[in-house]
Order: sequence, then structure tokens, then C-alpha cells
Amino acid sequence: MSEAPKPARKGLVFVVCAPSGTGKSTLIARLREEFDGIGFSVSYTTRQPRKGEEDGVHYHFVSREGFVAMRSRGEFCEWAEVHGNFYGTATQPVKDMLADGRDVLFDIDVQGAIQLRKTFTDGVFVFLLPPSREELLRRLEGRGTDAPDAVLKRMNNARGEMEQAENFDFWVVNDDLEKAYSELRSVYLAGKTRPALYNGILEKLLKEWD
Repeated sequence: MSEAPKPARKGLVFVVCAPSGTGKSTLIARLREEFDGIGFSVSYTTRQPRKGEEDGVHYHFVSREGFVAMRSRGEFCEWAEVHGNFYGTATQPVKDMLADGRDVLFDIDVQGAIQLRKTFTDGVFVFLLPPSREELLRRLEGRGTDAPDAVLKRMNNARGEMEQAENFDFWVVNDDLEKAYSELRSVYLAGKTRPALYNGILEKLLKEWD
């Protein structure tokens, strides 16, 4: 049985990180809606589901013991402990999508993104920034999903996360949703054209001149 032909282009690893409350989920949802062929990496987590979240859709919700067992077996390409909970990405499903030519979008924390770069060196890494501390606090309080002490914890963590922004390829400041989405979209489209993603297209073209 012959092997299936390789797609013209390998998939792109597209990573988006931001402090909680920056508007990352809204921007990512718009990107996925416009580019419905993009794959999405569903992370594993030990935290409890929030209202409206579905297992296998928003996250794979697992016990702490189950997560540690997967980690011990080397099944994660990145993992981190954030706000007292574990988060991680299983390696094989990502590699399968990339090999099929599907781009894979990651919505993960800063620690995970830095680990992920070691495995997927050709990825595009984007950091979203809030316009100000005051605006970030307003957004977190306005969500109404976290207790005051949890909001304070997220605000304290935001500074440390932003200190890691220099490790990313691109920055997008979400002071205006339409502008921020336009910039994020542009970065994604540019990333799809990276030479490293093409499966021998240049070599094939050059042979036509032989």
C-alpha cells in the first residue's frame, strides 16, 4: 500500500499567550471562526470546569493523579502549573495535525509556550498585552467569574507573565478589539508562508529548469 502524498505545506504552530482578562479568548474565537480549517489544541487541566465549559471541547478535565501519570509517560510537549492547577498539551495529536497540513492554534500560558518552542521551533508565538493595569483590572472584575482574592492573584501574576513577553515573536496590544484582531490575523497569515513549512516546493520548482 503506497503512502499518502504529503500536503504542499506542513501545518503551522500558532501560539497566543496573554495575562487573564486581556481578551485572548475573544480574539482566538474570531480567528477560529474566520479560518475554520485551523486545528485547536485542547489542553489537559486539573482545574474544575467553569460554567458552560465542556470536557474535550474547552479542555480535557482530568484528576491531578491522572495528569501526573500522563506526564510521567512523557505524553506532554509542554506542561505548567498555573494558579495552583496543572495544564498540559499532548504531543501526538499536534504532530498528526501538522503532518496533515493543518495549522494548530495554542491558547496556553507563558510557561507552556516557552517549553513548546523547544519542540516546535518553526512556530509563531504571539503575546497579547492589555492597554493598562487599570483596564486589565476592570476587565477581570467585570467578568464576574472570580472571587476578589482570585482577581488579586491574577493581577499579581500578570506582571510576571508580561515580563516574559520579550520571549515572543510578536506583540499585540488589545486596546481596540478590531485593531487587535486585524493585527493578530495578519501575523497568522504571514506565519503560514514561512519557508520551513513547505514540503519541497522550491526544490520541485527548480527541477523544472533542469
